[in-house]
Formats: sequence, C-alpha cells, structure tokens
Amino acid sequence: MRSKFREDGVGASFEASTLADGRLDPANSNLDGVLNSLGSPALRFGGNSLDRRTFWTSRNENPKNAEHVAVTPDDLKRLKRLVDATGSTVTLGIPLGTYDPKRGADMAAHAVDLLGDSLVGLAIGNEPNGYMVKDVPDGNVRGKGWSKEKYVKQLEAYAKAIHAKRPDAPIIGPDVYDGAWMEAFADSDVKRKTAISQHWYQLPECDSGEVPGRGPQAENLIDPMAKKSAKKNLGIGKEKADAADLPLWLEETGPTSCPGTNDTSLTNASALWAADYTLYAAQLGVERMAMHSMLGACDGGAPMSLVCDPADHGQRSDTFVSRPNMLGLRLVVPSIGGTFTKTSVKGGGNMSAYTVSKDNGKTLVTTIINANDAAEVGGNPVSLNMPKGFSVDKASQVYGPSNDAKSATQVIPSNPLPDTIPYSGPKKTGSASASASPGAEDSELNIDIVGSSVTVFIMRKK
Repeated sequence: MRSKFREDGVGASFEASTLADGRLDPANSNLDGVLNSLGSPALRFGGNSLDRRTFWTSRNENPKNAEHVAVTPDDLKRLKRLVDATGSTVTLGIPLGTYDPKRGADMAAHAVDLLGDSLVGLAIGNEPNGYMVKDVPDGNVRGKGWSKEKYVKQLEAYAKAIHAKRPDAPIIGPDVYDGAWMEAFADSDVKRKTAISQHWYQLPECDSGEVPGRGPQAENLIDPMAKKSAKKNLGIGKEKADAADLPLWLEETGPTSCPGTNDTSLTNASALWAADYTLYAAQLGVERMAMHSMLGACDGGAPMSLVCDPADHGQRSDTFVSRPNMLGLRLVVPSIGGTFTKTSVKGGGNMSAYTVSKDNGKTLVTTIINANDAAEVGGNPVSLNMPKGFSVDKASQVYGPSNDAKSATQVIPSNPLPDTIPYSGPKKTGSASASASPGAEDSELNIDIVGSSVTVFIMRKK
C-alpha cells in the first residue's frame, strides 16, 4: 500500500512550558495565522521542560521551585482557542520527571475534557531514556539504576490512574529515539496505546565539522547522505511501530538539536531540507510529524525553530515571523491529502521529486527540490512528463540566491504558469527529467528550475 501524506504530516512541536504563554491565544498574537500557512498542522507540547520545569495544578498551587512554570486549566482553554483557529490536532505531554500519577491523571482528565476530539495523544514523560543525562539543565530526574523496566512500571501506573478517570484517553510513547524503549512501551500493559512516538534530529553531532557528515553545517542538510541517515533511523521507529500494529508519529524532530547554530537555521538550505525531509518521511510511512520550535527571539533564540519573535532580545512582541524552514514547509501543503505515486528525477545532480495523487486521481501535485547551488549552476532544465489529459494549472516556489544564503529565502505564491517559460532543452548537460506517472506520458512541460529552490506543480485533468 502506498503511503498517504496526511494533514498532520506537517506540524510544530513546542516546549510544555509554552502552554503558559498568553500569546497562544489568537486574540493575543498572529501565531494562529502563521500556523495556518501549514494547513491544519499537528501541534505537540513536550520537550525537556516537560519533566524539568512544568508544574501542573488545577488548584492554583504555586510551584515549590521558582524556576518551574505553572500550567493550569486556563492554559488548556487558551490552547483550545488556538486549536479551533487552526483546525489542528494536539499531542500533550504529562510530566513524569517528578513521580506523581495522581497529578498526572488530573492533568490528563482536564486535557481530555477541554481539548475534546482535537486531543489525539497523551505522552507520559519526554525522552525517559535521558532521565540521567547531565548535560541537560536539571537533567537528572532519576537516580542510579533507572532503566526501561522501571520506566514501564511508572508508565503503567500513570496510565492506570489516567484511565480510571478517563477510560478512552489515548496514550502515545515513548517519545525517544532508542528502539529498545519503543519495544518496552509497545509491550507494556498500557491500555489505549495509540502510536509509537519517535524523536530524531538530522544533525545531532554538535562537535563535528565534517562535511559530508552529521554536524550542524548547512551543507549536511542537503547532502544525499542525509536521506540515507533518515531512512535508516526512521526505519527503526517504523519497524517497531509495525511490529506493534501502531502508526509511527515523529513527535519531535528538526534540522539539529545542537545549540548556537543560528547560522545553519537561517540558511536557504534549511528550507530545502524541511520540504524534502517532510515528504520523504511521509513516504517512508511517518504519519504525523512535528518540527521542534519555540516562541522566543529571532536573535539568539533556539536555532531550529519554525517561527520566532522579531522583538529585540529580552523583549517580546505579539507578531511572529517564519524562518526559512517554515517557508519550505509551506510548499508541501498542496500535497496534503494525496497518495504518493512513483516519481523520479534523473541527470540533474542533487535533485529530488515527489508526486501525490488527489481528488480521486483528478489532481497530481509534483514537488521538485533542486538542491544544486544557484550560485554555481543558475538553474537546471527539467522535463515534466504528465499523464494523458493532464496539464499544469498552477505552480509555486521557494528559492534563495544560494544554498547557504542567510535570511534570504523568498516565496513565489501559487500562480498560473506564464505563456513563455525559460528552458534550455532536455539534452543540455545537467538536465533532469521528472515523470509524474512513468509510462503514461502524454504531454511534457519543459522548464528551467532555478537552483536552491523548492518548486510545486499542480496538474489537473482537462
């Protein structure tokens, strides 16, 4: 069966402490409008702050630790207003850092009642396999001897307490990269298991300067080995999910988990990677994806975030802006709801292509990522072979002057193609050929596609 690109195959992940930020309310910022550019995206709240800085209370208690953030039912009501404005579905983390099943069940019950059908998963804890990691602020939330077996016991206690209050509450887990912990979650006695949730970042080797490699350099986002790494590592989650007869949800992901890599996140390469990686992961069978983000300052804030606050560092505004990776994700929105069909690109260097079929076969959407550097190649001539009876209705594009250009990514909105299209001929060196339905060719679009770009062609049956 061919994979489908689902509505929640694109989305944003936030720290759980963000739930207390009043700007989640559509009345207080433009965040809902920014998120709406991704359709009805998946929203996820968890991250390291879930187990280390988030304190749930429905009784107006004050956290014992002054650095902890109190999250209340009013915060969940505000989240529901955001969800209603964006049409999103939500997964929500329940703190496990301080063991308290009763408090966790209280939070879960309020979430079920207040978020309703938009709540599709409750994650008990975040990355429990890292509860003894010292390089995370306040990282050690468990003592010596912590293991996946002890995690399962605490997980089951939480789930039992939650289901005593709300029997239908959907539970996802384990929110880790490690396959053994996924097996532990899948084999647990937890009822209403809804998905295997995986975390994975493309470039995690923070001290590496190797290119190609897995260090936080922009070149590594678009090197062909990035796809090989994604296939291998997401394959771990897919294997465990299939064995458990559960869907795979990539609840926390992004270009890099390394701090201080703003230069990489600002590059046009991150836009190309975001579109390519999202479609590739969906094609591999990932059903839900959330790119880890934050609502902090653009200058000095988390490097991987899809959005940021342009106010001076240390201040806050009510207007968020999109980063290049967010702009790249906008180009995958026309493919939502489609079923992947075979597509290939040949002879064009570092290029990728994806096609989905929609509207009972009446619409085809082809996305071409040209990761050849525009500063070096200019553009690549491409021939798009279309099935009988189809023609290109509209096209849109995200591009930059080069792959490593910073804060220079631009968007050409969806428009009809002009009558005259620049093209250098299919036999020119460096040309590429993309087929939306190989073997069923009837008409051909010949076009030069600029390097450092993501281009979407929407084809409709005449």
